[in-house]
Amino acid sequence: MFQKRGILVSVLIFLVFEFCACNDTITLNQPVKEGDVLVSTGETFALGFFSPANSDDRYVGIWYNKVPEQTVVWVANRDRPITNSSGILSVDQTGNLVLHEINQSFVFWSTNISGVKSDNLFSARLLDSGNLVLFQGLNKEVYAWQSFDQPTDTYLPGMKFGLDRKTGLNRVYTSWKSAGNPGVGDYSLKLELVGSPQMVLVKGMTRIWRGGSWMGLAFSGLPLMGNDPIMHPIFINNDDEVVMLYEMSNSSIITRVIITESGTMERLIWNEANRKWIGFGSFPEDQCDGYNHCGPFGICDPNKSATFECDCLPGYEPQSLQDWYIGDSSKGCKRKVGTQICKAGDGFVELGRVKVPDTSLALVNMSLGLEACKELCLRNCTCMAYASSDITKAVEGGGCITWYGDMKDIRTFTDGGQSFYIRVDANELAKYSSKRPSKSNKARFRFLLYGMPIIAAGFVLCFAIYCYARKKNANRNEGEIGLDFKNNLQTLEGPNTEKDIGKNVDLDVFDLSTIVAATDNFSSLNKLGEGGFGSVYKGTLPNGQEIAIKRLSQSSSQGMQEFKNEVTLIAKLQHRNLVRLLGYCFHKEEKMLIYEYLPNKGLDSFIFDQERALLLDWKKRFEIIRGIVRGLLYLHRDSRLRIIHRDLKASNVLLDTDLNPKISDFGLAKIFGGDEDEARTRRIVGTYGYMSPEYAMEGLFSVKSDVFSFGVLVMEIISGRKNNSYYKEKSLNLIGHVWDLWKQDKALKVVDSSLGDSFDAREVLLCIHVGILCVQELASDRPTMTGIAFMLSNHETVLPSPNQPAFVLRQLNYGTDLPSTLASGGVSSIDDETITIVHAR
Repeated sequence: MFQKRGILVSVLIFLVFEFCACNDTITLNQPVKEGDVLVSTGETFALGFFSPANSDDRYVGIWYNKVPEQTVVWVANRDRPITNSSGILSVDQTGNLVLHEINQSFVFWSTNISGVKSDNLFSARLLDSGNLVLFQGLNKEVYAWQSFDQPTDTYLPGMKFGLDRKTGLNRVYTSWKSAGNPGVGDYSLKLELVGSPQMVLVKGMTRIWRGGSWMGLAFSGLPLMGNDPIMHPIFINNDDEVVMLYEMSNSSIITRVIITESGTMERLIWNEANRKWIGFGSFPEDQCDGYNHCGPFGICDPNKSATFECDCLPGYEPQSLQDWYIGDSSKGCKRKVGTQICKAGDGFVELGRVKVPDTSLALVNMSLGLEACKELCLRNCTCMAYASSDITKAVEGGGCITWYGDMKDIRTFTDGGQSFYIRVDANELAKYSSKRPSKSNKARFRFLLYGMPIIAAGFVLCFAIYCYARKKNANRNEGEIGLDFKNNLQTLEGPNTEKDIGKNVDLDVFDLSTIVAATDNFSSLNKLGEGGFGSVYKGTLPNGQEIAIKRLSQSSSQGMQEFKNEVTLIAKLQHRNLVRLLGYCFHKEEKMLIYEYLPNKGLDSFIFDQERALLLDWKKRFEIIRGIVRGLLYLHRDSRLRIIHRDLKASNVLLDTDLNPKISDFGLAKIFGGDEDEARTRRIVGTYGYMSPEYAMEGLFSVKSDVFSFGVLVMEIISGRKNNSYYKEKSLNLIGHVWDLWKQDKALKVVDSSLGDSFDAREVLLCIHVGILCVQELASDRPTMTGIAFMLSNHETVLPSPNQPAFVLRQLNYGTDLPSTLASGGVSSIDDETITIVHAR
């Protein structure tokens, strides 16, 4: 009896296992028939039979299981549709996946692999990555076949794109023929391996668009790839394979890249709130993306002209002036008449932010650094240009690409690309570098012969002047570029040296030469942004550490006092929600602050951007709000000093890799003593839209000034709109708009549309209520950051009713020192740059 029960239990367990396995698995005894749907373990993808739009033909495909709009990512029988409901997908006795009719009289598709075993342990499984894999044995780690190796039109996270050198498998993505026909279409995306591997989009054999070669961070023709906060590209080039794939920093984000039947490569992200796919880039994007749009030796700049975007490379001129001036650049450019290449004085002109020419026409040497690459090209008279194949390793040997014939398909970007060095003769070089052309040996001899007496006399005179000057300025520091500021700080004198900058400050002091090297001489490719204070650059120190350099403009309102302020303040502040200052550099007129590098830049680049706003769901926005609260609470109460920021705004809240907020830019901050609560200034600094009324109009500031700015920021985070974006509506600004909706119990209407309905209404209303309390007209009515922190962490707390906020539907009297638009109650056209106003009282 016990034995029978054991057998029965075993049978039941087997049946349960078979039942579960068939949810995502195909076996010899469990095929997929019409009406059956295979669903991956995590329920992300499904497999079954489907018909495209406006078609009755049946195909086996894989699609997103949780996306209501059926989105097919892979098709088995692309060019052999089933015209009835007799199809079956099964694993046969040879270990292959086979799509056939019920009577097995006709095979529509098969994996068609050989070398199978004879133990009949064959199965196929749909993984949660969207990959359909085939097993031939007990080892489930080895795939005998996988759909990721036979892609159709969709490129998913984890899929490889390119060549397996061992097997010869080349993964190419091809478009559908049409929306109703998934057959192999006209357009293909592939990785070409001649020269330096590069991504190309072709129609048949004709190139439509070239994504460029891999340059260490991204493909040179995809400028935003290297700075993508959620999509991380991986490029592998070794003896086994040359492939590219990408991973997601957030697996909950549903994304895909497709090759459309119209001949574009598009990246899409599913927006659950709006229940639709949102485009995040499409290539070709503009006329300059068209392959070889400006012809050989031509360069395309989409911002150059509304009518004609082509130009010739330095040292070149149009092949046909007549064609060029009527907008036909197909013939490209040629060397300028009179040019003499391979003569003494040859050199290179650097072009920045460039998609380098077609590398299938170039030679690659991966063992050379950039300087060695230059020497290699200079020694060969037929070498026309060079570039680094990996800009992240250019100095120590990131590889060298050199061009020897026609250079095609070159364009510039506003942001992205890499440096490209074009060979020119001495005369052309002089135009770009202001260097005098080298003389011939004969001319040099003649110059030395007749010029020596003059040189000698000049030398004596200069030496005498030098001695006199040295004696007169014996105690004066020369401040050359190699000066170690940290060790020689006490020697700097004069009105602009401020030798007390670094006193009692535990910070690194960087030589100017170090910063110049880290930023590649402040290359435009490394520029992160620009404002009224100057520019911010990305830099990489010799140890590989990435830094952000804030280079104050000499004309900036943030002068020496603000520079000292930021150095002395931030050095003493340590908090997870404050940006970390690593050090500073001071040399003559140069004043620079060195911060930790935060790849996602400012909060404004997310909440005010229609596409990037989708990356901030309500949960993340609420976390950002609370992070800002923690940072301000530390400044106002918990740090060793009580500090008023005075310029809190969206662009001064930076986001780290995990999108955690860090308050930055303390150049305008003010230190308060322990018994101080309020101060007055004649120098009003801050940003329109964020300044409290008592500060803007009377110069009075306190912790409540920051509270006001925080309230504005909360409303911007919730709405995705700037405070001054409502100037065409009834309300003066965002504050007034929110106040109107609040009084009508319709406050949720202000919520950013990108959030759809996927937000906690209770939390949103709490934040709106707190935001309105923060922007009340009277500073005494506003809560402190301590109170705000308590409100946001205790949802059951009953909040006070707010009074009317400031700047709502009324005339403002700022005084004559403010813009007339503000004085009359309008909205200033001034942007978010920090301003400084000396207000007469």
